[in-house]
Amino acid sequence: MTQNDIEIDLSHVDQAEGADRLSAILTAIAAAEEKERISIGDLLEALRRRALGALIFIFAVPTALPMPPGLSTIVGAPLLFLTLQLMLGMKPWLPKVITDRSLSRVDFHRVVTTVAPWLEKAEGIMRPRLTFMAHRPAVYLVGLVSLIMAIILFLPIPLGNMLPSIVLCILALGILERDGVWILIGLGVAVASVMIVWGVLWAIVFGALFVITNWFGFSF
Repeated sequence: MTQNDIEIDLSHVDQAEGADRLSAILTAIAAAEEKERISIGDLLEALRRRALGALIFIFAVPTALPMPPGLSTIVGAPLLFLTLQLMLGMKPWLPKVITDRSLSRVDFHRVVTTVAPWLEKAEGIMRPRLTFMAHRPAVYLVGLVSLIMAIILFLPIPLGNMLPSIVLCILALGILERDGVWILIGLGVAVASVMIVWGVLWAIVFGALFVITNWFGFSF
């Protein structure tokens, strides 16, 4: 039996501590010592029942934190698929070329160790509010905003990774916990994120034009 054939056992998660909570599930996955590497397929299978919110969160978190080089490349690609599926109201699915990608359990454990305390606090204060924001048709708008954030995340722009990733995490948790207040906060942060990224882009373009004008005597 290969590493890919070994399923992660989540049955031992303490029901009394909230087995359905994302923090408990991620901690259990990170503690699966029978797996040397955690594939995206493993995460998809373990989190499938928790809907797209849980999947978007776990793939967005590494790009919002200072993590090992290359980690964002591994977990970033699924975000385009997942946010598009959220916008279209589809069930979570990823192509095999993505699900076969993996990262070491040590790196995954480092991510979970960093995120879990904050996630537990968020889960403690979140509750179902303005639940229509987490259901159709409002969730389609959330999906569109999430897709825009996922696209910006891949652009080589300063602050182009962290801010959109934070937005995705907030929106994902809001959907997961059916908390419309968090979703509204996420949408507000998304607007601010676009404005900041656009400002950075404009500054880069303006700076480049200024250099060209002064060095080569061109005028625009």
